[in-house]
This record gives sequence, structure tokens and C-alpha cells, in this order.
Amino acid sequence: MSTPTGTDLGTSPGFPSLRRLDLRTLQVNITYRCNQACSHCHVDASPSRTESMDDATLALIPSVLQARGLGCLDLTGGAPELHPGFRGLVRAARRLGVQVIDRCNLTILLEPGQEDLAAFLAAEGVTVVASLPCYLKENVEKQRGGGVFARSIEGLRRLNALGYGQPDSGLELDLVYNPQGAALPPPQQALEADYRRVLWQEYGVVFNRLYALANMPIQRFSAALAASGQLDDYLALLRASHRPANLDQVMCRQLISVDWQGWLYDCDFNQQLGLPAGGRHLRDLLQRDPAGDPIQVAAHCFGCTAGSGSSCGGALAA
Repeated sequence: MSTPTGTDLGTSPGFPSLRRLDLRTLQVNITYRCNQACSHCHVDASPSRTESMDDATLALIPSVLQARGLGCLDLTGGAPELHPGFRGLVRAARRLGVQVIDRCNLTILLEPGQEDLAAFLAAEGVTVVASLPCYLKENVEKQRGGGVFARSIEGLRRLNALGYGQPDSGLELDLVYNPQGAALPPPQQALEADYRRVLWQEYGVVFNRLYALANMPIQRFSAALAASGQLDDYLALLRASHRPANLDQVMCRQLISVDWQGWLYDCDFNQQLGLPAGGRHLRDLLQRDPAGDPIQVAAHCFGCTAGSGSSCGGALAA
């Protein structure tokens, strides 16, 4: 296992310096393998990716949750459910009383061998944060491929049937919106109302909350912008839309990201850019509190503070 190295991002981005507050969430990317290859994916995940966390590193996660007194384990990928240790890790975290978030692409619920996945998530009380980048079929399939919209709706119906998104069920189902192309998300509250109306009227689907996320100009999305000649304009839009008030709530201040090898990053975006958090590993969190550490910033950070702001928990401002 080799220590990651940083990526040269050129001149200083002019983004304000930040330091971590008390750590609350451990976000772990346990595999880059996915059953989809979405055009906006900043991880560049696909069915051909083979990176997957080994058993020894996976076993560190519950110990770190206890050592740092963390309340939330946020599992992402790729499709995290494709990791053979996914269910065991979920069970271990839930036994500790830790909230588990599954960043689910919905179509994974219909994959061969995953027929009982929705029931497992419900039985363990896992919070499902599901990617549905639009409520219109043509927009979803432009980003995610043919047939994905219908399969996503079926996945949502399976979750609803188990109580997800239903009043007083205790099973939370949140959806994630991503814009089409080089634009900021519209206001989250109004968009959520549109999602709620259309999904119920057209498909009988309910959910708890909508998260409106900006597309980050890295990996596959960055390459697409560059190919269309829009990358510089999009970076300029993010910088021009920066709101200092959003700095107090950006996710990196109370979250730390872990890659499939166990290396630490200030966020999932820094992970994909190879900007490590001081060359530290997951095992270091057994003894060390990262509160107060400086956070690595670069030009892409304006994606989190532009407009209403963007984080793994949706918009930062109304």
C-alpha cells in the first residue's frame, strides 16, 4: 500500500483557508465498482473498475467509529452494495448505534443477487440517499443511460413498499438531483416540491427530502466539459457565484473521506483529485483527533460554496 500523492492544480485558487471542526461523519468509499457509468460521476465509477477495500481495512471502520465517538457512517462508491463486506459493515455499525447512510443508485436494487437488498436496508434501519438526477425520463437517461429511469422508479417503489419515505416509518429516503451540464442547481426547496408532485402523481412514489447538488468539475464530468469547450466558463461561474456565508457549513469541516485503501482526504472530491489529508490513514484515527487540522482547498472548492451551496446533505442555504 503506497501513500497517495497530491495533484498539481496550478496557481493558488484564491479559496479561503479552512480548518476542521469536531469530526461527526466518516464517509468511506469502499469500492469504485458500479453497475452504471454516469456522465456526471466525479468518481469515474463503472462496471469495469476493480478497486475494492480489503478486509483488514474494512475491519478498522467500526473501531474508528467507537474511538472517535462518531454518529454517522456514510457509505459510498461506486455502488457500495457491490462490496462483499457491505452488509457485515452495516450490521457492525448499526450495533454501535451509528447512523448508516447508503448512497444508492437505485438500479442496484434490481441487480441479480441483490433481490433482498432493499429488505436488508430496511431491517437495519439504513438511511437511503438515492441518486435520481431528474424526475423526467429523458434527462435521467441522458446522464445515466437507457432504461435507467424505469429501473430507478421500480427501485423507489420497492423501498416505499417497505416503509421508506412513508410518514412515521422511521425509514428515511432522500433523493439527489444533479443539473444537466454546466449550470448551478435551482433553489432546492422549489425543486423538491416539483419532484414530490411529479413522482407522486405519475408514479405513486414518496420520499423524505431532496438534495440539490452541484456537479463537480473533476474526473468524467470535467472531461466532458473540456471536450465541449465549457470547462473554463463553468469554473468561472463557480468562482463568481461564491458565497462566503456557505463556508461555515461546508461538509469537509465535520466529515472526513476515506478511500478504498484507507487513506484519508478532506472530502470525496479531494480524494478523486489525489489531495490527501496530511498523508494519514484510517488507522491513525484510532489514536488521533483530526479537529483543528487544515483542510486542503483548490479551485473545485468553489463548487461547494457557489450559489445556495452544495454538500453531501444538499444545499447549504435557502
